[in-house]
Amino acid sequence: MALFEARNIHKRFGSRVVLENISLSFEAGQVSGIMGPNGAGKSTCFHVLTGQHRPDRGEVVFDGQRISGLPPQRIARMGVSRSFQLMNLFDDTVVIENVMLALPAFRRRRLHAMSAVFSDSVLIDRALAVLDQVGLAARAWDAAASLSYGDRRALEIAVAVAAEPRILFLDEPTSGLGAEATRRLALLVKRLRERYTIVMIEHDMRFLFELADKISVIHWGQVIAEGTPAQLGDNKWVRRSTLAEATHA
Repeated sequence: MALFEARNIHKRFGSRVVLENISLSFEAGQVSGIMGPNGAGKSTCFHVLTGQHRPDRGEVVFDGQRISGLPPQRIARMGVSRSFQLMNLFDDTVVIENVMLALPAFRRRRLHAMSAVFSDSVLIDRALAVLDQVGLAARAWDAAASLSYGDRRALEIAVAVAAEPRILFLDEPTSGLGAEATRRLALLVKRLRERYTIVMIEHDMRFLFELADKISVIHWGQVIAEGTPAQLGDNKWVRRSTLAEATHA
């Protein structure tokens, strides 16, 4: 059984149908991709999967338990974590503080004064370990606002990882990145896949085809193709589309 599934998801906003009978499954230990043209419904699909939107019909199931309709905070506590296309970081703090605020141990203790947090060596060590996973341990005490755009992307992923998820959703992680930063991010995802099940929406098809075990193509609010990168390279719709160049790069 898949770790995470969407079954016959429908979502509309007013008279506009955005998702129609979407079914997806993500296997534990794999990197799964979601791709498609702008306006295809990818972001709405991500929001439904992670609890930001409630589906009008259908269900989302995580590890055998139905989670559709639950608040996103509760879904996150169950082990579902995500990044966003538009980054959500605390720029008026240091790098490590962004990560510490996301640690379950911090939230369980309901600490309100950061001075108390900075005197807790257990929390500091845990946050440093998370930053080490994304290559930012050396920048732990720098101002978050001082990071490059690529490092900010890595920090956002660190915040998602700090929540100790079982599955990690990444929304357009290469958005705004140059070639070198994209290369570093690909190396990061390769490291993270050893620990986490990963699902990515991504517009950079070369990036996605390099990393994903399975890719689902969404268009017109429906899944129109699904398979390994090699299988999609032979798909007639993909071959006719602007996505085809990525499959043969």
